[in-house]
Amino acid sequence: MQSFLSPEPTVKLDKYFPNPFKNVVATARTCYSSKGVIKDEQIDPERWKHLAKSLYEAGHHTTFQHGYFQFILDNVSRHFIWSFLHSHPFYNSEQVSQRYVEIKPGMFAIPPLEGEALDTYQQTIGFQVDAYHRLIELLAPITAEEYYRRFPGRKLYGDKYTKDIKKKAQEVARYVMPIATFAYLYHTISGITLLRYYRLSEQFDTPLEQKIVVRKMVDELLRIDPLYEIVLEGALEIDHTPEQEFFFSHHEQFSHNGISTRKTFVEEFDKSLGGRVSKLIDYKLNNEKVLAQSVREVLGVSTEFLNDVDAIDMVLNPAKNKLLGESLVLTTHSKLARALYHASYTFRKKLSHTADSQDQRHRMTPGSRPVLYAHFIDEPDYVTPELIKQDSKVERCYREVMERTWEGIRKLLRLGVSAEFAMYLLPNAVAVRFTESGDLLNLHHKHQMRLCYNAQEEIWRASLDEATQIREVNPLIGKYLLPPCTIRAMAGARPICPEGVRFCGEIVWKMDISEYQRVI
Repeated sequence: MQSFLSPEPTVKLDKYFPNPFKNVVATARTCYSSKGVIKDEQIDPERWKHLAKSLYEAGHHTTFQHGYFQFILDNVSRHFIWSFLHSHPFYNSEQVSQRYVEIKPGMFAIPPLEGEALDTYQQTIGFQVDAYHRLIELLAPITAEEYYRRFPGRKLYGDKYTKDIKKKAQEVARYVMPIATFAYLYHTISGITLLRYYRLSEQFDTPLEQKIVVRKMVDELLRIDPLYEIVLEGALEIDHTPEQEFFFSHHEQFSHNGISTRKTFVEEFDKSLGGRVSKLIDYKLNNEKVLAQSVREVLGVSTEFLNDVDAIDMVLNPAKNKLLGESLVLTTHSKLARALYHASYTFRKKLSHTADSQDQRHRMTPGSRPVLYAHFIDEPDYVTPELIKQDSKVERCYREVMERTWEGIRKLLRLGVSAEFAMYLLPNAVAVRFTESGDLLNLHHKHQMRLCYNAQEEIWRASLDEATQIREVNPLIGKYLLPPCTIRAMAGARPICPEGVRFCGEIVWKMDISEYQRVI
């Protein structure tokens, strides 16, 4: 197997269930036990391994979900995390933040390149790192101006807030950094998820990095419980994936010569957004009627007793449904709130790679994200944060970084470097285009988190787009898609802002959504 020139990924299985594979069999046998729960210590693996294998092959996988495994990963790229680790719902991660932790030199994935290609790759990253630090400096005075506009009283104690201002500046400067940037994280998954990882480890976008990391995860699993070898299937070769079969049969579109085809797609997609970050493209025709009827069904009352307006108000108005004001999200456990599952919305979106890395963490509003190279075009294709737009000098610097980055990628492709490795140079700012759907219950939670002024500016703007459009088509629902402080104020919860010392500085709960504005 090839390896990266940079420090290899490290994988440590930090915490895990004891006897996880025996537990697979114990939970399965419990389903048919007339003598109570079967315990792990009662299982003879040799006697029952055929049962585990037959359950696995038949697709009865709930027994494999009981065992959970917490990994510590280091020296893994942001690209790999976005494309693989976080592209499904069944995980939990806590990773180092680029918003709040300054990126250090040398923390980048370097693919197995040589000669001129390696020089080009490293020179481009060196330029991106220099630009990152230069932008932090250039953004500092603009950030300070916006910060003190929001917190005028803090200007008298400027030294105390220098670090806060720098973090806001580096939050935006990170847009120029490559998606090759390393991260370290906790990553917790079930046994069945790890088996799925292994089976599909050779898929787009980062097959080499995926093979290396997932093989190490599996080795760690087998170290503590070799019995998993009984059901471990080999990895599918990338040529057997439907995406690769399509690209192989349309080679010209996927090769560097297919730029014009991809450019047509990009132009068509962007035109369809109509100037929005997130465009509502579909929703259930009877969202409000079905929601209201579902509320009545939960309560066992007729339309005559509870009309549509009052039913929706009862479930979504925090003044009446005070569970919505709780910090602990209770909606999936509340009989009444579960009526929100039946309304749903679909959006077409364009976000930067870094903002989408935040967006995809909302695992219950899933999206169909692209093979990144399938969207690659010759000219710089990126998102510009609002703060950058405030100063023409800064915006010019930002644009130059993007042009220089694309120049480096184009050169790599001309030198015959694979798209897989060349794409690691793409900046955090690169545009990601996709479609995303969500039911109202989970969309309500997402908007509650991302309409907060502390949310990353770009994802906040996308959420504002979505909430505004839902108001237009479903006004009885849309008026209650609000940030946490407004919901808590309506519910009578205290403190109104749940962020404590992280208070954003704006009295958002006294604003109408049409008044929301921000730069940082």
